[in-house]
Amino acid sequence: MSRRPDTYPRADEAVRQAGPVEAQVAHPAFRLAFHDPEFLLRPELRGVRLMLELMKPDRLQDEAGIASTVVVFGSARVAGPEAAAALADADGADAERARRQLAWYEEARRFARLVTEAGQRQGRRELVVVTGGGPGIMEAGNRGAAEAGGKTIGLSIVLPREQAPNRWITPELSFQFHYFGIRKMQFLMRAKALAVFPGGFGTLDELFETLTLVQTRKIRRLPILLFHRAFWDRVIRFEVLAEEGMIDEADLDLIRFVETAEEGAAAIRDFYGGGLPGGGGEPAPK
Repeated sequence: MSRRPDTYPRADEAVRQAGPVEAQVAHPAFRLAFHDPEFLLRPELRGVRLMLELMKPDRLQDEAGIASTVVVFGSARVAGPEAAAALADADGADAERARRQLAWYEEARRFARLVTEAGQRQGRRELVVVTGGGPGIMEAGNRGAAEAGGKTIGLSIVLPREQAPNRWITPELSFQFHYFGIRKMQFLMRAKALAVFPGGFGTLDELFETLTLVQTRKIRRLPILLFHRAFWDRVIRFEVLAEEGMIDEADLDLIRFVETAEEGAAAIRDFYGGGLPGGGGEPAPK
């Protein structure tokens, strides 16, 4: 029985021909570069990741119409109302510390509410409260802004102790960072004022970086408010830096101590000549 010649390749030949093509397509090398997570996570791509961390929150804030912000810094360890309530009837140092921290929490909450209400009266998204996105003072800031009916921003950071963003952040303005440097730059890009509540290493780092940037004129001067002077006087003696010639006497004027939410809001108005700051411009380092 004679066989006619096949018009099409035999099945096993087709498999052999298709095999290498399938392997090539399936290999990660064939992925589009911007759609290849393993490639983007390579050490050599750090510069690209830095750029993306800068651009994504910036673009999304632009799209949300965020014209200016007020940054609220402070410790994640500060006890909120629920934690403080558990110690309300206790005695000793722990209870006293919890009561003190609750006062800080509530003042941060009231301050955020006041500046949010003031910013919304301008008909634009001015003085939007931004925090580090975590618990404690950060939660208080986002909470006060949300209770005033405003948008509020959280800039979370990936840490060994994973912290979920607090529930008061506006979902479309909740961002996560890997790089501390880019996160700190984002804090200042739209900032018209800084409110610094008691905190630890992270809060001190953010405070002193901002002071350094203002002192060296890498960013425009803005009100830097330190809440609760009794805490700061125990932790840092700024006047000693001036006495020893480490800073100029005039540098002490970069800081203003305040105690209440009303004082903080008034200090911002005073700094801007009795009115509220407008939007526009980026005081961040270039």
